[in-house]
This record gives sequence, C-alpha cells and structure tokens, in this order.
Amino acid sequence: MDAVSHFAERYSEARTHFLEAARDNAAPLVEHHPHPLVGPAGEALATEVVRFGPADAPAVLLINSATHGIEGFCGSGCQVALMRDEVVVQPPPGVAVLLVHALNPHGFAWGRRVTEEGVDLNRNFAAFDGPLPANPGYADIAAWVVPEDWHGPGGEAAEAAIAAYIEAHGHGAWQAALTGGQYTHPEGLFYGGAAPTWSRETLERVLADHVGHAQRVGFIDLHTGLGPTGYGEPIFPGAPEDPALARARAWYGADVTCPGEGTSTSAPVQGTLYDGLRRALPEAEHTPIALEFGTVPLDEMLLAVRGDHWVHRYGGLNHAPGIALKARMRAAFYVETDAWKRAVVDRSHAIVRRALAALAAG
Repeated sequence: MDAVSHFAERYSEARTHFLEAARDNAAPLVEHHPHPLVGPAGEALATEVVRFGPADAPAVLLINSATHGIEGFCGSGCQVALMRDEVVVQPPPGVAVLLVHALNPHGFAWGRRVTEEGVDLNRNFAAFDGPLPANPGYADIAAWVVPEDWHGPGGEAAEAAIAAYIEAHGHGAWQAALTGGQYTHPEGLFYGGAAPTWSRETLERVLADHVGHAQRVGFIDLHTGLGPTGYGEPIFPGAPEDPALARARAWYGADVTCPGEGTSTSAPVQGTLYDGLRRALPEAEHTPIALEFGTVPLDEMLLAVRGDHWVHRYGGLNHAPGIALKARMRAAFYVETDAWKRAVVDRSHAIVRRALAALAAG
C-alpha cells in the first residue's frame, strides 16, 4: 500500500483511518477518550489508544500524535502506516507498542497547535503546585507578537520592533523567548496554562492505566514544523546531563540532537510531555525523543503561528484574511506532497524499528 494513502484531509478522516487500521490488525486494545467539545463541522472528537503486544510487557514503546493539534496530519498518517508494519503489530517478546492518536483532538480538528484552553500542550506539564518556570524574555516581546492591527500600521510597527529585537539580541534569543514556554500571558503564544488541560489529564490516565507497570519506556512524540523539509530530526527533550540522552543516541544514532546543547532546531522548552512522563512513571527507565519533521523555514512557521493566533483572537474564520492565514498555518505544519509523505513514513518506520530493537535487547 502506498504511504500516501495513510494520510487524511481532515481530523475526522484521520480518526477513521486510524481506527480502521487498528481493526484490520486486530489490536488487542482499542480505547476511546471522548472530548467534551466538537469540531468545526460538529463532529465528535476523541483521543484513541491502541495497543499491540501484552498488557503486562516490561518494555513499552509509546508513540504519540497531535500533541500540537494540527501536527496530527503528519503524526496520524505515520501511526496508520506503522500499523501496516509487521514488527509493530507483532512486537518482539516482552515489548508492547502503545499508539496514542490525537492527544489534542480539538487543535487537530480546528487546525491549531493549541488546545481548546489556548494552551500549548508541550508546555502544560509543569508542576502547577509550585513555582512555574520563568521566561522573562517573553514579556519583552509580548506586545509585538500578535498585534490587533495585523494588516495595518500596527502590524508594520510590530514587525519593525521584532526585527530590532533580533538585531540587538540575536535570532536564537528571539526563538527562545517566543517558543520556550511562558506562564504569564494567557492570551499569548506558547502559553503553558494555569492548570492541567483535558489533554494532559487524558495522557496521565493512559500512562497510569497502560504504562505504569513498565520497567523500560521508549517515547516517540511525532511533531512537524522545524528543520529541513521532510527530514525527521530526533530531538532529545531533556537536559544535556540527563543519562537518557546517551541512551537515545545509542538507540537512534549520533544525529539525536539536544536543545540544551544548542544542537537542535528547537529552543529549550519547559513543561514538556517528557516532564509529565517522568512524573507519572518515576520508577521506569525512559528513553524519549520528539521526532520533528521539517516543513517550511523557521521564520515562516513562526509567522504562521502568530497569524493563526490573530485569526482566533481578533480576525474570525470566515473572511478572506482569516481564510488565507488558516491556509498558511496548515502549510506550515503539513506539506501535502507525495514525496514529503513518503519521506516521513520511511523515517518513522526506521526510527520505530530501532526503538523496538533496543527495547527487545534490554
């Protein structure tokens, strides 16, 4: 079957593809977590969980899609393709594969990175019962990120201010301030929230129910938006001193990058799913990566995210500027060419096979 056929035009179609692939392969577990809201056409939303392999396997490979909703077009297609791979549906002895489909179904259906709460889910796994991570750089740029007058003089002034900030501080400082995660501007971008979101709580239930027994856990979080078009960068989401980094490089090779080392296309991020994984499974050995598939240049991607935020905050979906900005957002996170789709599926298969081999070897 051609890899292109595994991808979908909209969330509801992606969900159907995923559930059909699970049924076709007689998955021993198919679990539904209905979302309280609906999609733009009134369609039901849900996070689905599929398992292959024994429920009590000491090693589990967890593969997640749509942490950043719209990135689910890629992640879902990869998950469907993986269910056509014999080594996934019949994993090695002692290993189970857990596929979590559309962790942020609301963002997936509405074409957004954020959850229904307006939260970046990969910044939402902070410990909200204590001091939240600080990002003082965001306060410096917050007024320019989403100007109300997007298409007028206010927008031009904001772009000029951003250019001056980059000139003074460097592009890396701009990316870190904007994307690293912030907890002080609820209306802003890359907002980590003030409490756990529905999607975070759903993942925590899944981990408790299906991974809590595991001694070794591999985690692959499927993403798009950073790096060369079609390349899947394996990004280690922890600190450089974390011993799991060496393990990830032993599994996947020296091309595993680490934001804290300055080797990644990603800036260091706080409140990640990896933080949640460690908190939920404190006794397990974790080996996590974000598999980040490149789409468009970084500045183009960031502008698309800012424009999407403007649409939902000020602009509205049903007029020409909003329609154009939503199309830009989709293009920034989903490259709708056959070559790109085949490249991401091939890379996903290769990475998953390495993870399964490593988990099977102990």
